[in-house]
Amino acid sequence: MHPSCALIVWLAAVLALPAFGYIGSLALAAVLLLASGGLLRPWWSMVRRVRWLLLTLWLILAYNVPGEAFADLPWAPTYEGIAAASLHALRLIVMLGCLAWLFHRLGRDGLVSALWGLLHPCRALGLDTERLVVRLSLVLDNLQTEREKGAWRRMLGAATLPAEGPASLHLALPRWAMRDSLLAGLVAAGLLAVLCA
Repeated sequence: MHPSCALIVWLAAVLALPAFGYIGSLALAAVLLLASGGLLRPWWSMVRRVRWLLLTLWLILAYNVPGEAFADLPWAPTYEGIAAASLHALRLIVMLGCLAWLFHRLGRDGLVSALWGLLHPCRALGLDTERLVVRLSLVLDNLQTEREKGAWRRMLGAATLPAEGPASLHLALPRWAMRDSLLAGLVAAGLLAVLCA
């Protein structure tokens, strides 16, 4: 699969996910797990990183959706709130799975190449896509670099930041094949069907 096609598939899955209920979200999660082996560990790592966000989102939705109180307790969230909060938390977990699939499938260099390939036609409109791709590459490099505790304080206190990162960026982009066009067309038609339903 062409890296840009993988990025299109990821984008379509993320855009379609809010329209899915429990069954659709779980089916997408099953497809992700079956499509690529070794995805569970990075997916679980992402879920662990956002566990407090998930809990906060769940509590806010559970307590702010009107309805009948759980077990008629005055301090408890509503049944409707629990259902809405659980569905949104599941969607967020599946969205993290889609992101883990994209990183697992492409890696850092593949993701940068995919974005460059997808944005390349925008150069005809006068957009500076190379600058965007280079900046994304630097951000991804920075995210992968392990920093010592409290390093952000030194970065904020410094008058100028040290120039880090590679001096040049080399992209390897395979040729777009007919199967990539078919898959992109199928994904676009599926997304349109989900959003229009």
